[in-house]
Amino acid sequence: MLLLHHLWIIPALPLLGAALNGLFGARWSKREIDAVGVGTAGLAFAAALELIREFSRLPADQIPWVKPYFSWIIAGNFRAGFDLQIDQLTVVMLLVVTGVGWIIHIYSTGYMAHEGGYPRFFAYMNLFMFFMLVLVMAANYPLLFVGWEGVGLSSYLLIGFYFLKKSASDAGKKAFIVNRIGDFGFMLAIFLIFRTFGSADFEPVFHGAARMPVESGGQIGLLTTISLLLLAGAIGKSAQLPLYVWLPDAMEGPTPVSALIHAATMVTAGVYVVARSHVFYLHAPMAMTAVAVIGGLTALYAATIGLVQTDIKRVLAYSTVSQLGYMFLACGVGAFSAGIFHLFTHAFFKALLFLAAGSVIHALGGEQDLRRMGGLRQKIPWTYWTMLMATLAIAGAPGLSGFFSKDTILFQARVSPYGSSLLWTLGLSAALLTAFYMFRLVFLTFHGAPRYDAHAAHVHEPPKNMLVPLVVLAIFSVAGGWMAAPALFGGVDYFEHYLAPVFEGPKTLESLPVEGNGLELLLAGVAVGVAALGFLAAWWFYIRRPQTPERLAETIHAPYTLLFHKYYVDELYDLLFVRPLVWASTRLLWRVVDEGAVDGSVNGVAHTARRLGDRVRRLHSGNTRSYAAWVVVGAVLFTTLFLWPLLRPLVWTVR
Repeated sequence: MLLLHHLWIIPALPLLGAALNGLFGARWSKREIDAVGVGTAGLAFAAALELIREFSRLPADQIPWVKPYFSWIIAGNFRAGFDLQIDQLTVVMLLVVTGVGWIIHIYSTGYMAHEGGYPRFFAYMNLFMFFMLVLVMAANYPLLFVGWEGVGLSSYLLIGFYFLKKSASDAGKKAFIVNRIGDFGFMLAIFLIFRTFGSADFEPVFHGAARMPVESGGQIGLLTTISLLLLAGAIGKSAQLPLYVWLPDAMEGPTPVSALIHAATMVTAGVYVVARSHVFYLHAPMAMTAVAVIGGLTALYAATIGLVQTDIKRVLAYSTVSQLGYMFLACGVGAFSAGIFHLFTHAFFKALLFLAAGSVIHALGGEQDLRRMGGLRQKIPWTYWTMLMATLAIAGAPGLSGFFSKDTILFQARVSPYGSSLLWTLGLSAALLTAFYMFRLVFLTFHGAPRYDAHAAHVHEPPKNMLVPLVVLAIFSVAGGWMAAPALFGGVDYFEHYLAPVFEGPKTLESLPVEGNGLELLLAGVAVGVAALGFLAAWWFYIRRPQTPERLAETIHAPYTLLFHKYYVDELYDLLFVRPLVWASTRLLWRVVDEGAVDGSVNGVAHTARRLGDRVRRLHSGNTRSYAAWVVVGAVLFTTLFLWPLLRPLVWTVR
């Protein structure tokens, strides 16, 4: 039981790697940098596996296992400790963060091999993994918030890795600032939690919340307020409407960064916080509705934008936003296990999609425009087949991981007491568009005639340290959802059953009415049919009639332009928020407050002192008679002042 008593070892390993590469990497060879960066991430994964083995032997009454180490904030009756915990939800997140993170670290050794700042890159990657592990292992909200802000910092550093490129540095700043908006709500939630429950530790807070009555649908009480404030933070971190705008721009970072942070781990932090705080939401129906509606709308909204984007990474970015919407939809209808299940499967197939996209970009010498690709299936077959597996998974093809997790979400959106036909329709519509734009991406990239410069591009498969991670992730993209397969035939969803102790008891198909199993099979069939329709539409447009999309774009020019420019939301935000803030900063804060008030007062004092000194300086003329006259005048004034008490009665008598 070594690791159960020393949970700190797991986050400490990548932190050590970040420190070593950050301090000494500039003097090391790439082999040594790889050994530290990839090695510490691999050791963290191995330690996580050992921890999970030890955790599996714990009796149920000792779960969650909480290990306090030291108090880092004590103020009055407030205490925030470096306390770590592990339960079933932590286990799932540990597997995602360390497992997928390690695979992406391995891929990075090939993708970043010829880039400058190599040790800095791995230092940032390790630092991100450290903060993400703190976030998912924290036993209280303040420590979770440390990890929360830390992954925001790491994201800023990695998005702006190419800091000499203005678009990259701007994207990093945009991500950092937009996340701060949501984080303000998160901080208010922590303050309100402590004021309400007298603690910020998970166990006493959740037990206290569980004893409180469920707030009515139209009531905005304490628990609803806390839930909505936590949701504000989750919306920012997980790129939901209306704070999603940072994530597509974050594609300016290296492709492994997109895979690790903006597909598999960091952006799922918001989903994790909502699921971890499920007790609040189950007592706040209004907040549950808000989570579900925001998730459903985001899933559909982002999918519509992905239909017409031409940058391969930007298509995947909007796909990520859409899939995160599915996770929020699941949590909003009370299917927290389904949301975490989709988080789990999404980590595999979305990381694979980004890494395969990186392989395509690598093969084409940095090209990212889908319009300049095509005909790559025979040139890079390993990349093609692994990317096809991931595409089938995200589209919900039967038997692959995405099918099981997406089917569970759509089913719960329809039958859950918190669900509705409208939410199910939103999710189903997003599934249709997902299948279309993902197969559009595959067809434009790998099929048809080559549209790249065959003489300039030396197309080739990436090295083995990039290919092996693709194959491993492809295997998990296929098999990662089979734990839920028995549920389709009246059995147990083992993933949901595993998480049941966290989410207040198991809810399997065995507990549903008899027609529940038939209904799920029916809804699953509808979802598969919709995905097949999306595939056929993409095949017709980009394989059978490849000239049709261009003609259609000309025919319906206004809707196409609206989608291509992402509904002009960035321009709208720029008009409503950015420009007024810049104007207020330059015209008011800078010109009026800084230059006028602050600098004016300081400069005014200096100017007055200078003028006074000028006047006094003129008295020093160097003329002896002038000095003698001033001495006489001074002596007279001083004598008069000294004798005034004696002369005053005489003056009054004369008067």
